[in-house]
Amino acid sequence: MVKIVGIAGSLRSDSYSQQALKVAAERVKALGADVEVLDLRQLNLPFCDGGDEYPDYPDVERLRQAVLEADGIILATPEYHGSLSGVLKNALDLMGFEHFSGKVTGLISVLGGQSNSNALNDMRTIARWVHAWTIPEQVAIGQAWKAFDEEGNLRDESLAKRLDAFAQSLVENTQKLRGATQREMSAA
Repeated sequence: MVKIVGIAGSLRSDSYSQQALKVAAERVKALGADVEVLDLRQLNLPFCDGGDEYPDYPDVERLRQAVLEADGIILATPEYHGSLSGVLKNALDLMGFEHFSGKVTGLISVLGGQSNSNALNDMRTIARWVHAWTIPEQVAIGQAWKAFDEEGNLRDESLAKRLDAFAQSLVENTQKLRGATQREMSAA
């Protein structure tokens, strides 16, 4: 079984990014993965100062450890001013190569307006810089205010199918990469 950690970069109580992450996490879990969602709204994280130690912030170690132990990661963000949210960028900045190297990532962005790929492209660049592997299936949810019903379910069947394909790709590619890594370690 692979372990997937989900992180949404929104602090809003009624966050569409959190809703999108929840839907994706449910689909990944239905495929047999162990899923943990880290809620940045509940973590006390400092602004990254470029250092490695944050002794006054135990949630930094909690975040790092969860990602370190994961086989794959889902990153979901609202698109703010054409990019990912500052809170998600800060959380990612608190980690490094040792947390992401060789991990599979899946990316989701949520927008109030028309769907585009700006935040997704920026997250893809960040994932590449920390040596993560990003699946080609990515999901941009435009006009998020009408994408979910009152219970947080998706209204659009084609969007639901895209999230199913996203989940399938994330789990399958994580299993493949994890299997290849374990074979390499056994051969060494």
